[in-house]
Amino acid sequence: MNGGASSLRACDAGLRRHPAPIRRRPLLHIMVIAVCLIWLVPTVGILVNSFRPAELVAVMGWWTALLPPFRFTIQNYADILETYDLARGFLNSLVITLPATIIPVTIAAFAAYTLAWMPLRGRGLLVGLFVGTLAVPLQLTLVPVFEMLARIGLIGTFPAAWVVHTAYGLPLATYLLHNAMAALPRELIESAAIDGAAPVDTFARIIVPLRRPALASLIIFQFLWVWNDLLIALIFVGGKSEVAPVTVMVSNFANSLGQDWQLLTAGTVLSITIPIAVFLAFQPSFIRGVLSGALKG
Repeated sequence: MNGGASSLRACDAGLRRHPAPIRRRPLLHIMVIAVCLIWLVPTVGILVNSFRPAELVAVMGWWTALLPPFRFTIQNYADILETYDLARGFLNSLVITLPATIIPVTIAAFAAYTLAWMPLRGRGLLVGLFVGTLAVPLQLTLVPVFEMLARIGLIGTFPAAWVVHTAYGLPLATYLLHNAMAALPRELIESAAIDGAAPVDTFARIIVPLRRPALASLIIFQFLWVWNDLLIALIFVGGKSEVAPVTVMVSNFANSLGQDWQLLTAGTVLSITIPIAVFLAFQPSFIRGVLSGALKG
């Protein structure tokens, strides 16, 4: 009897010293909820202000709109779509983003496969160069790249954005895909070669299907980066309505509209709808691609 009681006391002491995971879960949940709220509160404020009249935005905080009497309007969205032609900005952003996503991901996929599996002298040096370019600040290259594109007359055109985004996105894309492809079993690639598969067939029928989640993740990252970019678009494309993407147009609201910043909030909400839709559509592939780097094969 005494032995059983002492055993229970020992177990209780052990639990106090090493709490079970379930005892730590409430604290973990509270921390996760707190982080989510910190991220969501500014976004909710922008969303609420985008539906408020200008006279209320100027004098009252956004949280007061959540209490009666409710006064919401869609006039802000009507103004930026009709008066300021933000719809043209969406079209320009798509024209810039789609090629600037497809081109670097395609080139990076072939380059990563070559560096990972094809016999190539100086392979390690090339991989090191790709990694090294990631340490070069983008801002240091803006002036020479601008001068090169100006000499061939591409400044202020869509191809300028395609070239620049491809150049800046290739190093990271190649490095990430190289790691994903190099993690495949060597026996798989050798078996394909023994069966007579050409390198192109191995790439198309084995590498791409097995690393589709990684490719999907990279496509999402590149798409979001290009769509949300302001610096490159402002420098290499410019602010003309014929070519200006939505980010440049929304930034112009902040510069020219002064106190009417409720229009800026409406433009911001519209500008993030496409990235959110893309992320939600490819979320399963994105998660699989992120997790695929943790396991080989």
